[in-house]
Amino acid sequence: MYSKATLISAILAVAEARFAQEQVPVADVQALTNFGNPGEAGTLSGQVPGVLLAAADPCDKLSLADQIVSTLGDDAQVIAAAQKLVAAEQNFNPFAVSVPNICGDASLPATEALRGIIPLVDPDVVGSDVENANSASSLQSPFDASGLSVADIMIAQGFSNFTVNGAAAGGGANAGDNNAGNGNANNGNNNAGDNANNGNNNATPPAFNCGNNNNQNNGNNQNNNGNNQNNNGNNQNNNGNNQNNNGNNAGAGNNAGGAAAGAGAVSDPVTGTFAGFQQSSLGLDFGTCTPTVKFEESLNGRKAGEFTFQAQDPVVNKGQQEALNPAIIFNRICDQLGNVCGAADDAVAACEAAQADLGSAAKDQTTADAWNTALGFAGADINPDNAPQEGLVGHT
Repeated sequence: MYSKATLISAILAVAEARFAQEQVPVADVQALTNFGNPGEAGTLSGQVPGVLLAAADPCDKLSLADQIVSTLGDDAQVIAAAQKLVAAEQNFNPFAVSVPNICGDASLPATEALRGIIPLVDPDVVGSDVENANSASSLQSPFDASGLSVADIMIAQGFSNFTVNGAAAGGGANAGDNNAGNGNANNGNNNAGDNANNGNNNATPPAFNCGNNNNQNNGNNQNNNGNNQNNNGNNQNNNGNNQNNNGNNAGAGNNAGGAAAGAGAVSDPVTGTFAGFQQSSLGLDFGTCTPTVKFEESLNGRKAGEFTFQAQDPVVNKGQQEALNPAIIFNRICDQLGNVCGAADDAVAACEAAQADLGSAAKDQTTADAWNTALGFAGADINPDNAPQEGLVGHT
């Protein structure tokens, strides 16, 4: 029988291990003393912990890996150490955030021998088993990285439960979200300044500004610096509570159906078709968002016959691409409801309850239907894009 003190020590040891990931690659870089000028390997190894801290820019890790090669040379031992740094898990606090932050700059790493390698993520992240297996595999046989960022490669290999820093992954799918999550208050002036003229354009990315398209491409609102595209996460509600969320949708006529707020109907080549804001039949207040999911074949270029889940509302969907695992999408929806949509506490609680009930359910259309029903959207179309449905059975 373990004593209470022993159990507490074991728990603390595990916690310490998970919060010491920044030390893992140090030894390999320290061992490169035979390369470069005296002291250079030591200096570089001393920089490793800083780029793997939870608050570090994930692109800095890739830049340091490039610097290791450019400084110490391209000997196999040097390359191996730099590759391990690229694949290293960045420190992560699951009590503060729910997903890791990944570099979306397709120019990094610049060293060809380092490209195609993707990082480990904290085991607490939904889908980490897939990503960590992919990371180990990439060290043995790097993935195709032609024109792709590390974030893009991870998405292509089936893991997308993260935010992105730097240039957008997936053709611009979620850069804004990630910069907001990284505290880039950069876009505060977007909501108060240029966007003040844009009526209800603030709420959604330009592609979704149905009802006010005269303003869709004003430049200032479309993607101001690339990372305001969707004012996602904390940026969208610059004042913490959706102050600009959909700007002034309530009085601007976007909600023809009588809803108080929410994105209007859109059809976008990336995020697909969205019928517009809907209210829950259960009386749950989801704020400005509609938390429905779809289950379609070949989403975002997936191969024929491969069905994946995706949020339907473009505001909820921003920053998270489709996923084979419904738990990833459910987690994203619940996060967005609380962080972006201004949903009521009981609505967020209902979302989290559905997530707990259905997160490990079958990866098929019945789970999409069950999710929509649980939140008050029974009968919602789970194929709004009219995607092929070969092999999809049991859905009417």
